[in-house]
Amino acid sequence: MGIILTDTKLQTIAEKVNHGERLTIEDGLYLFDSPDLLGIAQLANSVNYKKNGDNVYFIENMYINPTNVCEANCGFCGFKRKPGEEGAYTMDSDALLEYVEKRWNDNIREFHIVGGHNHEVPFDYYLDTIRTLKKHYPQVTVKAYTGAEIEFFSRISGLSMKEVLEDLIKAGLDTLPGGGAEILTERYRLKMSPDKASTDQWLEAHEIAHNLGLKTHATMLYGSIETVEERLIHMDRLRQLQDRTNGFMVFIPLAMQPRSVNAGIKRRTTAYDDMRTLAISRLMLDNFDHIKAYWINIGVQLTQMALTFGSSDIHGTLIEERISHAVGALTSQGITREELVYLIKSANKIPVERDTFYNIVKTY
Repeated sequence: MGIILTDTKLQTIAEKVNHGERLTIEDGLYLFDSPDLLGIAQLANSVNYKKNGDNVYFIENMYINPTNVCEANCGFCGFKRKPGEEGAYTMDSDALLEYVEKRWNDNIREFHIVGGHNHEVPFDYYLDTIRTLKKHYPQVTVKAYTGAEIEFFSRISGLSMKEVLEDLIKAGLDTLPGGGAEILTERYRLKMSPDKASTDQWLEAHEIAHNLGLKTHATMLYGSIETVEERLIHMDRLRQLQDRTNGFMVFIPLAMQPRSVNAGIKRRTTAYDDMRTLAISRLMLDNFDHIKAYWINIGVQLTQMALTFGSSDIHGTLIEERISHAVGALTSQGITREELVYLIKSANKIPVERDTFYNIVKTY
């Protein structure tokens, strides 16, 4: 692929990329600074092409948030409620099954389960959620509970994180979602999510999961108080863990959503920042197979653009997503398979329906 760079300083980075050399945080800082966004896109696209060809993956999935009661006070959350507050809820198994039944179709392959850190219920409640779903929908993969939730369960149960994960796996857990990572630096976490797992605890939860045989996901929530250097430190910490375990399947940069749907343009990440961050993620995370463009956060049109900026996955049909929408996401809460296929095909890529573990279900 002939890459045309208008920024000559990018040439040295391009040479490293072409030789498969790992980029440093300094290289990353330069990429965030370079005026040649399309040059960066071409580099990221070439890396992705080597890994995935023209394939772009998606999944039919359903989001479930069993409870929104939460002890944490994160600066970016509009989803949580305190116990007894208006709008607070905790689904029992009947409510859970009713929720799924109403939204069910036979193509759903994954339940994506994230909720509040609800200390009003015991750890057993979280195990029962998985058991109930596995009993009624044994064919569906259960992707449940973030690294931060694993640390929270350890606190409320008195078990180690390893014991928590072993119990969850026995109940039917198949994989961990990537949430709760936010930005993996303590400066950020002390300001934005002081009541949640520390950087080391989040990474440890995933490392334990990998060592127990689970493949997991990793996210980064960008666009608030973090510096670009902190974004790069975050990526570096993930790739160091990936060097040790090779347990991450995909990296998902998530654009911070403002508190209100009516928030002006200045309260949102820019298209330039979204595209640049995706492309730089592809270049920095050399040991990850996939970078996901999350259409819920950046919208379907930018997601389509992301397919030439190094992304190989556009997430899923996502029936009723609540967390981003609770803080001002402008997108719809779900999308049809036909629309996803159209988005991918009209970007001259090959739509590939996958399961959670990137096994091909169907190529379109």
